[in-house]
Amino acid sequence: PHYQNLHVFYARHAPGYVNQTVMSLYLAVFSVRVPEHLRAFVISIPGNFPESGPAAKNLLEGMAKNGALEALQLPKTWVDSSSLMHILKLSTPSYLNFSRCTVSGSHLIHRVLNEGKYLKCLISLNLSGCVHSLSTESSRKAEDDIDCQVLETLARACPNVKHLNLSAAHHHSPAASEKHLCTVLAKLKSLRSLSLPVCAASNGVKSSEQSPSNHALPVPNSFTLGLKKSVRVGIQTYNPKTSSEQRDSDHSSFQALVEGNPFLEELELIGSNFSSAMPRNEPAIRKELTPCARARSIGDEELARIGRLRFLKSLTLAQLPGILNGAGLVQVATRCQDIQVLSLANLGMLQKVTYMPALIETLTHCKQLKDLRLEQPYISANMQFFQALSQCRSLRRLCIISRNGTFQPDAVMSFMGTCCDVIMCHMFMGETLVACKNLQQALLQSFLTERPALNVVVYPLLHEALAHIIRDVPLVHLDEITLFKSRVAEDPPNLWW
Repeated sequence: PHYQNLHVFYARHAPGYVNQTVMSLYLAVFSVRVPEHLRAFVISIPGNFPESGPAAKNLLEGMAKNGALEALQLPKTWVDSSSLMHILKLSTPSYLNFSRCTVSGSHLIHRVLNEGKYLKCLISLNLSGCVHSLSTESSRKAEDDIDCQVLETLARACPNVKHLNLSAAHHHSPAASEKHLCTVLAKLKSLRSLSLPVCAASNGVKSSEQSPSNHALPVPNSFTLGLKKSVRVGIQTYNPKTSSEQRDSDHSSFQALVEGNPFLEELELIGSNFSSAMPRNEPAIRKELTPCARARSIGDEELARIGRLRFLKSLTLAQLPGILNGAGLVQVATRCQDIQVLSLANLGMLQKVTYMPALIETLTHCKQLKDLRLEQPYISANMQFFQALSQCRSLRRLCIISRNGTFQPDAVMSFMGTCCDVIMCHMFMGETLVACKNLQQALLQSFLTERPALNVVVYPLLHEALAHIIRDVPLVHLDEITLFKSRVAEDPPNLWW
């Protein structure tokens, strides 16, 4: 009886037996009677949440009878297509989250599409990790081409969607088809936040004939052999001054997406195989997974196209191996003056940060930047870097994750003294434990008195005690910036008001 006036039930827990037991106790109560005015039911627990037998079935049937449900997220092992269709028929949900749902493919999503008339009110849709969500066959391999007809049907069924998450999957558009995932998404004029796998923005793997390294070179004359210098054939880097005309003539599918959704405020391009080096409940990852082959065609030139999104406030780029000199980042920073959140991870080569000069120039243009997260194996956080970062006077939180990275203590201290609004500084790098503790202690002694909310963690990324250190970090910082994850369509819009 104490739950009958409940409007919102929201639970996000870490994996583990204790949290599963706590959730089972709550669900046992709801299975008896679902509150009549319940409008949001959101449960997020990583891993396989065990079904509670009759309790889970009674809960789903009870929600199906409740016509007030607006937001829904269930444990991925609970999603049943028949029960879900009952809920959709009796409710008009504005938020649906099927993240990493194992029942997707030709069962769940296509059942939803067949009832598209009930999804006109849908504002937020999360299909992250749903490998088969855009295909007609659930037996397709992860890297097979998608069925653009399914995506077009989805776009027609949800014309008012504002937040869409398609990350953590290989959504490859057919190379021979005129239809492309990006051109279909360009029709969703209400989009404000979008998360895509990097390979979804590609027009396909470039043929070997297009590669400059494979061009046939003239055979030198035998008399001059050894006397003339051989011509070096390398990778052509992007230059915004010389590439502007070519960029305008070469109309890519990603450009169509950007031009079709000029009011995007949040954009995520995340590699399908990307995994952060610092997960929450396990030791740091020492080896990165190989990126998708199609992701290599997304480089600085495509990145520069993001600069057309003048209302962009949040940008996340992860596992883009095609980035060379980072010139596209500068174009984005100079044109998108309202960027407040910037997250960059594993761009270009992993053995060397080739885009660092461009990043330093980029930071000088980010006057509204509040959150900066950098993750790259070999970051050198030197004086030049922190001098550029010091021009971001609105900065509130900084997080650097670098397995073999280094820092200059004097540069960090000077930066913290200049940017007086910074309340979080997390640096997980390759320095020694002594060096990290000395810098952390110096920062706290110098700035904690005037900034009571200051949270500083400087620690070796590969240290065995990292997991214990992470547990003491305030959850708000851990969830919003330190731990990498896709944040588009993660929570229902206007949940608490």
